[in-house]
Amino acid sequence: MPSYTVTVATGSQWFAGTDDYIYLSLVGSTGCSERHLLDKAFYNDFERGAVDSYDVTVDEELGDIQLVKIEKRKYWLHDDWYLKYVTLKTPSGDYIEFPCYRWLTGEGEVVLRDGRAKLARDDQIHILKQHRRLELETRQKQYRWMEWNPGFPLSIDAKCHRDLPRDIQFDSEKGVDFVLNYSKAMENLFINRFMHMFQSSWSDFADFEKIFVKISNTISERVMNHWQEDLMFGYQFLNGCNPVLIRRCTELPAKLPVTTEMVECSLERQLTLEQEVEQGNIFIVDFELLDGIDANKTDPCTLQFLAAPICLLYKNLVNKMVPIAIQLNQVPGDENPIFFPSDSKYDWLLAKIWVRSSDFHIHQTITHLLRTHLVSEVFGIAMYRQLPAVHPVFKLLVAHVRFTIAINTKAREQLICEYGLFDKVHGRRGGHLLRE
Repeated sequence: MPSYTVTVATGSQWFAGTDDYIYLSLVGSTGCSERHLLDKAFYNDFERGAVDSYDVTVDEELGDIQLVKIEKRKYWLHDDWYLKYVTLKTPSGDYIEFPCYRWLTGEGEVVLRDGRAKLARDDQIHILKQHRRLELETRQKQYRWMEWNPGFPLSIDAKCHRDLPRDIQFDSEKGVDFVLNYSKAMENLFINRFMHMFQSSWSDFADFEKIFVKISNTISERVMNHWQEDLMFGYQFLNGCNPVLIRRCTELPAKLPVTTEMVECSLERQLTLEQEVEQGNIFIVDFELLDGIDANKTDPCTLQFLAAPICLLYKNLVNKMVPIAIQLNQVPGDENPIFFPSDSKYDWLLAKIWVRSSDFHIHQTITHLLRTHLVSEVFGIAMYRQLPAVHPVFKLLVAHVRFTIAINTKAREQLICEYGLFDKVHGRRGGHLLRE
């Protein structure tokens, strides 16, 4: 009688092991085996991180093995199990790996194909075509679309993290890490609110250091020591987390009436401003998207304001980017002056701080939240609904969207919901700018 060696790998994350009964069935091109209980005497099977091997003997030839069916049945209490993969050594000595990387919950079962990537046209036999179809039908019931708020990208139909399919929820370690980070953010928020009581006692910018956490790396130390300098301001635009707003200026906009005389002290090539533009040395960052957005009003004790600045940057003779003109709002006029490096130290510094504040708002709401998290979730849900695990594109993408849906669901639950942490620390209400 043909004999197979079955190797089963259990995940290493917390609570991945199980004490439930595990059964295996083999589906071949010429027949199916009976289900076999995978159990070794006087041995604790399927412990966290374990790789267990079993000899399985079948009554007749099965032909080429197409599918492996794993069933989990309750032993005492329901005990979830994370199955990484199953490896099969055939009677001829060949090895076939059946990847899973999924949770089996309750009295669940999973049918696995081998790990080779296959398109639909590659499935020539009925059982493989049926497996592909049933997998997608099951997924489409689990991964449903929902409109969280009008104007936002569609999201998964889940009100909270525990409503998500088990396979895309945070592992226990990740969940604990998220809670700790959230708690730390709330702690910092509390500290910042507490410091509002002492704002009147601040006498210089060095007082801000009192509310910063301990600096632990050379980069943050360098920023702390040089943040007021123009070179650091330009460096952060290029090397910070949101360089995507910088554009080479091909024509000076009418809404920023800057002349050569105004910035002459910053130009190093003895050229006019227009000539510097023609040579590609002038760059512009326009925060027009913030124009007309209402400022945050969730904290009645603190007046908050929002600017929509335009910042002109200059590539100097040593190829460093420095700011040369800042206008804090979009419409020029007497009440909206243009600030220059030649202005008083603190006027220029405050103008740069407003630009940095606006850059933070755009980065957090648009670049980070909308274009990274929320748009990625749309692709993630579509992937689960339309691509079976055997599809080559699924294999390429799944690792990159592993926690995307979970973190977004957590965010909708705790961070970007109305009056959540996002509203409390932002200068504008959470969803307003996204809808713009």
